[in-house]
Amino acid sequence: MLLSVIVSIIAGAICLLFAVLYSKNSSLRITLGIIGVVLLFYGGFGYGSMNPLAVIETFDTGNKLKVEYPVKNVQVISPVEGDSVSCRILTMGVYPETHNKDIWVLLKPSDNKFYPQSDYTNTSYKENGKWQVVTRFGGDQGEAYELYVYETNAAASQVFSETIAKWKENDDYVGLQPEELPSGAQEIDRIQVNLARNCRGIH
Repeated sequence: MLLSVIVSIIAGAICLLFAVLYSKNSSLRITLGIIGVVLLFYGGFGYGSMNPLAVIETFDTGNKLKVEYPVKNVQVISPVEGDSVSCRILTMGVYPETHNKDIWVLLKPSDNKFYPQSDYTNTSYKENGKWQVVTRFGGDQGEAYELYVYETNAAASQVFSETIAKWKENDDYVGLQPEELPSGAQEIDRIQVNLARNCRGIH
């Protein structure tokens, strides 16, 4: 399939090239041009169907704390304690220069289970003393959530990553009981937020 798509694109480009350069027969030029366009459209459509564009996830941001430098601890700077948040937000924070562990955000809604959050990199994205991760809520309007920040070693990160992969595969996000949290995960910050609207069934 991929080979035929590539051949179609190359053949279409050649036909268009001949149509542009060939000046003796106008009807032949038009024919080659039409064939070239058709082949390019076919090749482009075929390539697009095999390599679909990723769905771009949208998210909101909450209020933000002012950062005091130098940063001494890993902490959440957005959202802030007591924020009313949307169904998808970007949780952001800071970390000191010497910090070398992974950072995870876990949500704890009213069912008292923990839900590790990740984007396509799984662990929170870290760069130049700042970290962030897309955080997804799925509860009722006004429901209170505790937002935890954990730092983890490699083994604990693997547990969270494999847990998320299993939930996605089964399309069943059952949550983790407190005793199921890996021993290599250490809580380092937490805040409480509530949902600004109903987020149940959105994800």
